Amino acid sequence: MTYAAAFIIPFLIVLLLTPPISKIAERYDFTDKPTERKKHKEPMPLSGGIVMFLGFTVGFAVVAALGAIKLFAVPLGCALIVGIGLMDDYYKTHGKEFPVWPRMLVYICAATLAFASDIRFTGFFNPFSEIYIFFPIWLQFGLTVLWFVGLMTVFNFMDGLDGLAGGLAMLSGFTLFVVALVKAQPDSALMALLLLGSVIGFLRYNYPPAKVIMGDSGAYMLGYLLAVISLFGAFKQATVISVLIPIIAMGIPIFDSLLVVFRRIRAGKPAHGADSTNITHLHYRLLKTGMKPKHAVALIVLLSACLNLTSIIILLIF
Repeated sequence: MTYAAAFIIPFLIVLLLTPPISKIAERYDFTDKPTERKKHKEPMPLSGGIVMFLGFTVGFAVVAALGAIKLFAVPLGCALIVGIGLMDDYYKTHGKEFPVWPRMLVYICAATLAFASDIRFTGFFNPFSEIYIFFPIWLQFGLTVLWFVGLMTVFNFMDGLDGLAGGLAMLSGFTLFVVALVKAQPDSALMALLLLGSVIGFLRYNYPPAKVIMGDSGAYMLGYLLAVISLFGAFKQATVISVLIPIIAMGIPIFDSLLVVFRRIRAGKPAHGADSTNITHLHYRLLKTGMKPKHAVALIVLLSACLNLTSIIILLIF
């Protein structure tokens, strides 16, 4: 029943609150305007991140009240991430770019909250001696922050087409839920269900043709939660296989973003930020071939589903 509540509560909240909050966003012009990079034809409300945060937070509070989960730093970290994301979105509604460094500072603060709650890289099992090797605290902190910042960044990169970032997060969240069940990690499983309920409810309105978009606040939140779940779940085992599973599951956004950063650095462009050429990210390259946006999303989600299925098979075999 607790698992069911963890999924159903955020799902229903997002499903029911998205239309009225979207209307409020439209009334105050909190919308994403069409540009060369934006494929929608009309202004779209940027309220998806707010609604997913509400769904996740209420669901978390109910599950915590049942005594099933105690990771209270997670909703606080989400609040920081969603808050800075909303500021970023607000700047975009006025045709401006929000500075990178304030975002990075909040990223690090949110990652530090998780680190202080023991959601962190601590070390790994030596596959030859089966001895656990603890990293020094500075390395634990550095790897933890890098993982958080990396996932928040890559999911923001992938939020370029309707339903894309949400679809990828849904698949990754399901895989991490399976990992948590197999490894008997109830906290991680509940966190994955809270994420799944929130993002699936949102996809009802975001899958092409979208009625609302998540904005940077929603993309940052998805990356943050997936970082939390993977660190507290799969990475907690600290074996070679357990470390590979989340990386394979999130392989599309991770490796596509690494390729983008490499190309930008090689071209002498900033590594972080919007790409005016629209051809570096996988979804933009597919559009460049003449593929329709909804077909590009379907293809990328299908490829990601194959990687997630592969990671589950590896989990069950090894």
